[in-house]
Amino acid sequence: MTKLHVAICQAAPIPLAIEDGIAQAVELARKAIADGAQLVAFGETFLGGYPLWLDEAPGAALWDHPGTKALHRLLLENAVVRNDERLLPLQELCDETGAVISIGAHERVRRSLFNNQMTFRPGQPVLDHRKLVPTHGERLVWMRGDGSTLGVHQAEWGSVGNLICWEHWMPLARAAMHNLGESVHVAAWPTVREQYAIASRHYAMEGRCFVLAAGLVQHKDDLLGGLERCGGDPEAEALIRAIESDVLNRGGSMIAAPDARVVAQAGEGEETLHVELDLAEIDEGLASLDTDGHYSRPDVFELTVDTRAKDGVDWSD
Repeated sequence: MTKLHVAICQAAPIPLAIEDGIAQAVELARKAIADGAQLVAFGETFLGGYPLWLDEAPGAALWDHPGTKALHRLLLENAVVRNDERLLPLQELCDETGAVISIGAHERVRRSLFNNQMTFRPGQPVLDHRKLVPTHGERLVWMRGDGSTLGVHQAEWGSVGNLICWEHWMPLARAAMHNLGESVHVAAWPTVREQYAIASRHYAMEGRCFVLAAGLVQHKDDLLGGLERCGGDPEAEALIRAIESDVLNRGGSMIAAPDARVVAQAGEGEETLHVELDLAEIDEGLASLDTDGHYSRPDVFELTVDTRAKDGVDWSD
């Protein structure tokens, strides 16, 4: 099997109101699958929306800011959890169609949040990837992931894995993923600006894989609408209204081939990007470059990946 039909759903998420966002994602994914997609990708934290106020709202990072605290509370209240029954429609869609869906979400573990890019696959549990290092202001929202969620899904056509946003500038994380032999890699971004497109194309060339760089479209009004769906909060609303820009994430999703060329490019609005990939290009590209094989020097460089879950507390007799 060398042909694979993939799609990126570049859409505006429903911020904060994750249950509504799941229904939206199922509708978008079902349409993409009906149009032939065997793998469907969504951008970073599509379920819950990217916390844009950290970058865009003046004063959001100030200690004890009432609006930031209110929004954090809403993220915690709505976040997905392990074995979350609200996610069953996505799993059922995969089971029904045989398709694979990669989608980002805010995940709650005990009383903390993770940025999780989840892979739903037919007949199997969800494959988690929790962002290893939240970028800059994101550390006010998300915990750091660990090596237990570095992995790939093995499908009949090959393997698919995820990294999130600035993880694509972590050389050792890239090396670990290349060792797993991805056929397709989902690069989840809030929006795919020029630097992010460069990182995605570099990953495709370095890893000799196809890269689905998936971005979001997000507006200030989307944040206000999601807040209203969650019952509203005057402090949170005041913080969001202080944001100057109306358009905050502009999409720009793209699909890159193993030689780094762009095979599909989305615009700035909502759209679903479809492409049929020829997976034979992967093995052809390996003739000149295999960074995990003949272009590696294991006698000089050695990488150890700790895949143990780090829960922080060991309850034992």
